[in-house]
Amino acid sequence: MNPAQTGTKAGVWHRLTVGAGKSAAIRLRLRRSNLGSDSLSLAPGFSPVPAGKENSAASAASAPGNKAVNAALNSRAPNPGLKPGANENRNVFADFDAIFAARIREADEFYAELQHDFTDADARNVQRQAFAGMIWSKQFFYYDVREWLKGDPAQPPPPAGRKHGRNAEWTHLNNSTVMSMPDKWEYPWYAAWDLAFHCIPLALVDAGFAKHQLTQLTREWYMHPNGQFPAYEWAFGDVNPPVHAWATWRVFQMDRKQRREINPTDKGDLEFLERVFHKLMLNFTWWVNRKDAQGRNIFQGGFLGLDNIGVFDRSAPLPTGGFINQADGTSWVAMYCLNLLRIALELAQHNKVYEDIATKFFEHFLDIANAINGAEDGMGLWNEEDEFYYDELRTPRGREIALKVRSMVGLIPLFAVEVLDPELLKKLPDFSHRMEWYLNYRPDLAKLVSRWQEHGVGERQLLSLLRGHRMKALLKRLLDETEFLSDYGVRALSKVHEREPYRLQIGGMTHEVGYWPGESMSGLFGGNSNWRGPIWMPVNYLLIESLQKFHHYYGDDFKIECPVGSGKFVTINDAANEITRRLTKLFLKGEDGQRPVLKYHAKLASDPHFKDYVLFHEYFHGDTGRGVGASHQTGWTGLVAKLLQPRRAAPDAGDTSHVARPTKPASHAPVPA
Repeated sequence: MNPAQTGTKAGVWHRLTVGAGKSAAIRLRLRRSNLGSDSLSLAPGFSPVPAGKENSAASAASAPGNKAVNAALNSRAPNPGLKPGANENRNVFADFDAIFAARIREADEFYAELQHDFTDADARNVQRQAFAGMIWSKQFFYYDVREWLKGDPAQPPPPAGRKHGRNAEWTHLNNSTVMSMPDKWEYPWYAAWDLAFHCIPLALVDAGFAKHQLTQLTREWYMHPNGQFPAYEWAFGDVNPPVHAWATWRVFQMDRKQRREINPTDKGDLEFLERVFHKLMLNFTWWVNRKDAQGRNIFQGGFLGLDNIGVFDRSAPLPTGGFINQADGTSWVAMYCLNLLRIALELAQHNKVYEDIATKFFEHFLDIANAINGAEDGMGLWNEEDEFYYDELRTPRGREIALKVRSMVGLIPLFAVEVLDPELLKKLPDFSHRMEWYLNYRPDLAKLVSRWQEHGVGERQLLSLLRGHRMKALLKRLLDETEFLSDYGVRALSKVHEREPYRLQIGGMTHEVGYWPGESMSGLFGGNSNWRGPIWMPVNYLLIESLQKFHHYYGDDFKIECPVGSGKFVTINDAANEITRRLTKLFLKGEDGQRPVLKYHAKLASDPHFKDYVLFHEYFHGDTGRGVGASHQTGWTGLVAKLLQPRRAAPDAGDTSHVARPTKPASHAPVPA
């Protein structure tokens, strides 16, 4: 650490001699200090402890080469926890073991209450490790774009081009807080859509922090004045799927359920919901204004987080010119509409003004549904022959080319679904009357997308991009083990492309998409990410929640074959549970005692010192379940913690937050410095 207090890094240097077959531990302690300038004021309070001597307070003093550090330790400022007259020069590690033991005990008590419904010890172990990874991945994140563009004052000036390079349009951005990272080692920066998924498992253990994260991204020093959310530090202007509203609504639900464990009439944190909602409306307007090139409610979107899933690099200009109408971009915005509609309906129960806003999102959703299904101009993204949604390439000369890649892109329309209960609509007569008028005025929309005239179980009503036939067609692909359904979840690309790669010849070039179930075989996005076959937790999680909502409407009488070809017909909820079972199987010990995620790494899979320590990879092999990519990306893979949580009945469609809140949280009392 620089005594001149310039720079941002500190380091600790200590020398140990460890004999063959021996081990040593280093204890470190960070505490306030008023050390004099003549002592080693910047030396940390660490203590190397030879194995077997962990409880020896004198171990630091006896360590070779540690005299300067011990001098600093002995000159420490008075410990505020000592009574007057107590020995203030005692070794600062005297209560080290006691503090560690207390914190371990508190953590055990906290998780014992949170996990009291678990009957499977292995599932309990995996969930706790997932939570630990989520919490460990918090990191202080500092980035002042204006300062960065000018360069570090203690270093040579940056190239002149930096002022006009990446993030030059984000000079308002000034981040300085603790954020949840995807992976503190490989991805030590927040990412907008990753962060939204992080907040779901985080809300189980710290709803306050989850709400803070969602609120933070909407603040003026993060969100662009034009309404865009920052994507990630190396390209804030990239476009991630708009899942912030979904996460906000889900965290609100989960937090309210926890609060009602204490006060059954608690209305939930409406201030949080309303605060974020207003900023989400600005972001929605940005989407509509910037990503709908033809003004038809068909969205281009760009990158949208799915890296190499398409024929072309979706974050770069097309080699053909023109643009791509994206089935997933349009579906994400439709989902966004429904998320905002549901939040507005919640707020409208406490402030009638929000009924008008709910109506706006209801009508906008129907317009998007009309466009993606091609009801008026026959130019939708649904392919009648294949019964699947595809992206569409529009060339500069107006040529329309369906990009027939069977991928997660075509399943994302399932995400745009919401179920409205009659009890809710009765509380909001203005919204209900306006909705009925609009559907009578536009019966074509009512018939196309919502089954509005056909009430579901309990007189519920459905808003979806898909009527029954199209939903069944997509589920037939989804639940087919020769296509999307793997033993370990849903693949991002159909396995059919293993034997039938998609090829597009245009402009004298051939572009190809094949099935790559593991690592990427191309250099797109650095080659360390692959959506052409592997299993990705976030989209699987959204599929599960969407199927639960469809079941909430259709009920137990609606049956689908799962897996396709098995002759076994189940409810939509059973299908969702089957996907959940396959996903969690990635991490749980099988009949052979091994975990699929580690099975192909002999040391981690079988060694007694490693086999019960789980890694939460970035994504997973589409056929074997082997972990791929960043090995510690508990981030969105930490969603498995939520999937493992035993479920209970819930009043809200799609509310999978069926958990009992610990009656007393882990202690947040200040730890003695």
